Amino acid sequence: MKYFVIGLSLMLGFAGPALAADAAAGKDKTLVCSACHGADGNSVVPSFPKLAGQNERYLIKQMNDIKNDVRPVPTMAGQLTSMSDEDIANIAAYYASQSASGGQADPARVALGAKVYRGGVSATGVAACGACHGARGGGNAPAGFPALAGQHADYTAAQLRSFRTGAENTLEENANGRTNDGDARMMRDTALRMTDNEIDAVASFIAGLH
Repeated sequence: MKYFVIGLSLMLGFAGPALAADAAAGKDKTLVCSACHGADGNSVVPSFPKLAGQNERYLIKQMNDIKNDVRPVPTMAGQLTSMSDEDIANIAAYYASQSASGGQADPARVALGAKVYRGGVSATGVAACGACHGARGGGNAPAGFPALAGQHADYTAAQLRSFRTGAENTLEENANGRTNDGDARMMRDTALRMTDNEIDAVASFIAGLH
């Protein structure tokens, strides 16, 4: 049986090298970011991800992917174009220094969401999310696997569906889906095996993790 080591999220993939950074300088660069992500990185809009408490390596990787059109995010178009590597590292340091807010899981989805998160779905080759993201969703900062706990369910579900679309559109250069999960395709291969019900359930469960 083939096992997959997965990275789930909200915004997921391998991370680039971390740079020495200045969180205070990063805060000064986040004024425009606050409109969608909140002043401290805790977005109140379900379609925009919470960035507070996220690890620096992951944030740096995602911002660079967005800047370089590796990860297309229409609402971020042009936002990072003028940012230097130092700016990006400083912004990542600021958000990583903030405390993430909690969320709520849908009680009707908890049982299935917990099953997928903690144990995967053996019948279809979906591995446990906690293998990379931790039992409580804290992520793995040295590896660059993102923290997930408390993330908006709508956002997490949308990212899983985007990875699934990316897996389905390989022959079209993945133009309509997310593909920045590295050559190992951890998230694409995992999301491709998940049903809509499983995606929605695990996303809800993640929202309630603390």
